[in-house]
Amino acid sequence: MDFSKILKQAQRAQQDMQRVQAGLAQLTVEGTAAGGKVTVTATAAGDIQAIRIDPSVVDPADVEILEDLVLAAVRQALDAGRKLAEGEMKKVTAGMGLPPGMGF
Repeated sequence: MDFSKILKQAQRAQQDMQRVQAGLAQLTVEGTAAGGKVTVTATAAGDIQAIRIDPSVVDPADVEILEDLVLAAVRQALDAGRKLAEGEMKKVTAGMGLPPGMGF
């Protein structure tokens, strides 16, 4: 086994993962609820950037529905970001020959 080659591969993979993580902070995803009347924009790194709410879903007598819609849109956006991040990380780890369960 050539440990110097393995070390170089590990260092290259670490640099690639850092590059991908920085890139994920620049990629945006959206989650929606109520047919797009509530929209959440987040980065693929999981930071919420914006929440847009159509005034037609705002009912002062039923704030609970609005809260549920916002929560659903946030969850959808964060899930989309996680999936995008997983896909990008898999690209980095694809040729590394990691044992099962050790990849991203």
